Amino acid sequence: MTRSAAMVVLALLLAFIVGPFVWVAWASLVPEARLFSSSVPLSFDVGAYRALFVDRAFAVPLKNSLVVAATTTTVCLAFGAPAAYALARLRVRGARLVLGGVLAVSVLPQITIVGPLYLLLRAAGLIDSTLGLVLPCTTFALPLAIWLLTSQMRTLPPDLEEAARMDGASRLRILVQIVLPLVAPAVATTAILVFVACWNELLFALSFTVSPSRRTLPVAIALLRGQHQVPWREMLAAAVVTTAPVALLVLVFQRRIVGGLTAGGVKG
Repeated sequence: MTRSAAMVVLALLLAFIVGPFVWVAWASLVPEARLFSSSVPLSFDVGAYRALFVDRAFAVPLKNSLVVAATTTTVCLAFGAPAAYALARLRVRGARLVLGGVLAVSVLPQITIVGPLYLLLRAAGLIDSTLGLVLPCTTFALPLAIWLLTSQMRTLPPDLEEAARMDGASRLRILVQIVLPLVAPAVATTAILVFVACWNELLFALSFTVSPSRRTLPVAIALLRGQHQVPWREMLAAAVVTTAPVALLVLVFQRRIVGGLTAGGVKG
């Protein structure tokens, strides 16, 4: 394939991927009367965004999503890094079986455990609470964190760790001061992927929240309704508000994400 042909294919692929988001962002600013018109509008307004945050208090689910995603990411890194180090470096009997179990949990459909999780959370009094969303999200995000970090830590040469052990450093100190700085790209990748997964999570948030003050962004969008008609512009504006932070996060850290995902496959 020639360079020009490759550029054409790349441009078409980019248009196919980015086009829908550009249209959503554009349509959220179009006046209601011209939303489905074939003519190109000459005026734009931010009324949909004003209605979203003033009339529908969309800042509340925005804050809830941020708190749940950030807390889940922190928990997954705090527990996932030591677990990954143990699987990668310590002689743990059945380590491969444990890692296989971790991967098995991560590929289970969420719908299969919604019922049992609901009963457990209700018994613990955690329905309609932030912790009641963080725990289920951690259930699925933690295996991903362990798998990504384990694959990266296994590629590190053990020389520095052995030297630190000879100097009397503990395993925890080696992990914090030596291993984690060396796998910083993988840690950043893991944090971003976990954050995005929790930010977009719908099923658990819809099942385990009741009051509007506990809803997250995906639930708030799913429950957007108008009194007499579908609030298309507000739905489009909500989609932009939900997607823009994640898209910006991925664009800024795209090199770290790619590097963190591919570095685990390089030995040496």
